[in-house]
Amino acid sequence: MADVLWRPQGRLRRSTRTVRVRTSAAIIALLVLAVLLVPPLVQLDQQAVDLAQKLQPPSWAHLFGTDDVGRDLLLRCVYGLRISLLVGVVAALAATLIGTAVGAVAGAFGGWTDRLVMRLVDTFSSVPHLLLGIFVVAMFRPGVWPVVVSVALTHWLSTARIVRSEILSLRSRPYIDAAISGGASRWRVTVRHLLPGVLPQAGLAAVLMVPHAMWHESALSFLGLGLPTHQASLGNLVQSARGSLLAGDWWPTLFPGLLLIVPTLAIAGLAGAWRERLNPRRRSELML
Repeated sequence: MADVLWRPQGRLRRSTRTVRVRTSAAIIALLVLAVLLVPPLVQLDQQAVDLAQKLQPPSWAHLFGTDDVGRDLLLRCVYGLRISLLVGVVAALAATLIGTAVGAVAGAFGGWTDRLVMRLVDTFSSVPHLLLGIFVVAMFRPGVWPVVVSVALTHWLSTARIVRSEILSLRSRPYIDAAISGGASRWRVTVRHLLPGVLPQAGLAAVLMVPHAMWHESALSFLGLGLPTHQASLGNLVQSARGSLLAGDWWPTLFPGLLLIVPTLAIAGLAGAWRERLNPRRRSELML
């Protein structure tokens, strides 16, 4: 009787999850296509100033309207999204590599190495990410790669903890004991057995870090510490639209803000499905 009552709810959950995943994948695909195809197809210069067209509301001529100097906001947003995605993906991959290496060393070697590495992680965690990122960016000229370095050096901590925890769990498995008993060195056990076991969790951490890195870049650019002001990024677009918002012109702020929020929600939707696949117990509960 209980199974009969639970099956419709389980089917509803599965169908809801499927719709969420497909919608998230479609949104991400659409944004990637826009980044790749809009600049070459739209024969407009994103830096072209036309004061006669400044602060025009959205229309068929300018779907996102124009900014305070008459530049097409759609094209500016696409270029800004391109930069933000570049920073997010590259910084997330770099941070994941650093965190995986640090967590693997701590979990595989254990003992004083584990304690020393984790105290280092705790020390970095005690400093706010944005404050540490500002310190890193301040040592370089404004540009894309200083922002990437800043995000990568401040966002590897959670990945290191996840990888260490997974490796400590894997070390108790019988096949690890068998490999060690067979004479395999600690380095070989780590590379051949432990690291492949943590790659799914590390990949999930990298995916979830992409929107976090995009927001971090936008925060730095909004503060004037990220990309140069003439270079389109979502943070720069929001920062330059503050005066227009106070004057009642909503579109220069709305569309860059949406292009930050929508990819975050889409990536979160895909990451949630990935997390459910990695956790069989949770997946079995959802399939009741």
